Amino acid sequence: MTRAPTFLTRRATLGLSLGAIATMACGRDPSAAGATGRADLEAVFFENGVAGTFALYDVDHLTLINAERAQTRLVPASTFKIANTIIALETGVVKDENEIIPYGGRPQPFKTWEKDMSMREAIALSAVPIYQELARRIGLERYREWLARLDFGNRQTGTIAQQKLDASIRSQSIARDIIRLESRDGKVLYGKTGWRFSSTPNLGWWTGWVEQNGRISAFSLNIDMPAATDAPKRVAIGKAMLAKLGVL
Repeated sequence: MTRAPTFLTRRATLGLSLGAIATMACGRDPSAAGATGRADLEAVFFENGVAGTFALYDVDHLTLINAERAQTRLVPASTFKIANTIIALETGVVKDENEIIPYGGRPQPFKTWEKDMSMREAIALSAVPIYQELARRIGLERYREWLARLDFGNRQTGTIAQQKLDASIRSQSIARDIIRLESRDGKVLYGKTGWRFSSTPNLGWWTGWVEQNGRISAFSLNIDMPAATDAPKRVAIGKAMLAKLGVL
């Protein structure tokens, strides 16, 4: 598997504590917000047999579950595909979310990755070879430009949820649309998982936001995943936390 450019790995890691990622959808500085620790909800991780942390940024208030871990900067894994989608669209290396992109023909860890597909399908499957192809097309210089322009990794990143990033409304709208997961009872859930294979234990992410009546509640979760069977717990635990916090 092709490694990400060194500068990209370092830049993507910079500032990406869990609390920082959870605020990205709101585009506000969490240091100005009130913060609450919910140690009682750490039991949700214990019940699922994993170590982890969860952050919710909701109407200028930050809620942290396992606050100490939430301050640790970690590689964002495939949650970076949200920003990567916008960069690919803005640089014109792909026409839209439905253009078919070649995967390269090489064996992949998952059979579902072994086919040409669109960004819409690739982000749902978290297909690494498709986004690697986009990365080759974008190139290092344009990544440097766009990561700086989007202020990626900074706590005061502009909001994709409110379409206020320094990018076209079209690109932001497409990125929002392809990570929309479900809608019910007037609530719309957006999210993207991530899975870092190169650490022991593996690291799992789920990052996104919930919209209801113009209100945006941004969240992010990461967990240690000693086994591949822990992967579904990212979304399951995240939804449980959102429900317990009255968001979903």
